[in-house]
Amino acid sequence: MADRPRVLVTRMIPDAGLDRIRAHCDADIWLNARPIPYDTLLRRVEGVGGMVCMLADRIDAAVMDAAGPGLKVISQYAVGFDNIDVAEAARRGIPVGHTPGVLTESTADMTFAMMMAIARRVPEGIEYVRAGKWRTWGPTLFMGRDIHGATLGIVGLGRVGKAVAERAAGFKMRVLAYDPTCTEEEAAGVGAALVSLEELLRAADFVSLHAPLTSETRGMIDAEALAAMKPGAYLINTARGQLIDQAALTQALQNKQIAGAALDVTDPEPVSARDPLLAMNNVIVLPHIASASVATRDRMAVMAAENLLAGLKGKALPNPVRDD
Repeated sequence: MADRPRVLVTRMIPDAGLDRIRAHCDADIWLNARPIPYDTLLRRVEGVGGMVCMLADRIDAAVMDAAGPGLKVISQYAVGFDNIDVAEAARRGIPVGHTPGVLTESTADMTFAMMMAIARRVPEGIEYVRAGKWRTWGPTLFMGRDIHGATLGIVGLGRVGKAVAERAAGFKMRVLAYDPTCTEEEAAGVGAALVSLEELLRAADFVSLHAPLTSETRGMIDAEALAAMKPGAYLINTARGQLIDQAALTQALQNKQIAGAALDVTDPEPVSARDPLLAMNNVIVLPHIASASVATRDRMAVMAAENLLAGLKGKALPNPVRDD
């Protein structure tokens, strides 16, 4: 139909959202499992009224130019939006939407799943059994680190960081937090004590990253930060791969400066199959699945669709990104 707006969806999203988009729009959907190449994006975006994009898509001025003056809305299927030039979109009067809040609980759950798996050496135990090496129970077989009673350091006390702190209470953990934007009252409300990053790194048995990616946080866990951590500590990352200097982390693990790492995000992403991290028994690398529960991903798809459809109609987005 001629009056149906044309939109680009840069990856297959769950039907909960995609069905809504298809019901109201002529949707051009990138069906490949890999991110849409930038040059292809520039071609496919031409003349669209709106787009649903992913963290892997670079949405800059050139993409907006390629779309043309009819571009009314950019809807991100994610909470983060560092891949989008939000200031440029605002200058052009193009609203940008995202999916805040919805993945908080699922990501916090996964943080604890990863923490427990790496500390209690679960992947090693699974591979040991699968390889046919299990002959008998042994009193020193795969001894790991307790979660209960340990000190948890949370870097970034936003929605997910707070949800992780709340879960830590059930494990009787001591919780330290670093977040320059958070007040002591906010931290105390979830049982955490605000400290400097240096103090957190020195004291924590588990360091869990939940900070947004900004110019200040990019590479914040570098060689110096890793050297400050306890030799028996573990690093957990379900936020952004670029928060960590991955080469420095690899070296710290090889030199046994820290006990291990569990990463749901990497830099680059996906990580190369030849990356030395994948050869280490004390490292877990997952394919960016912290929010990958059925309910969460469905809700993200619905939110992305609602943002898109509202923007196409010239209405306020239910969940706008604010350029402030």
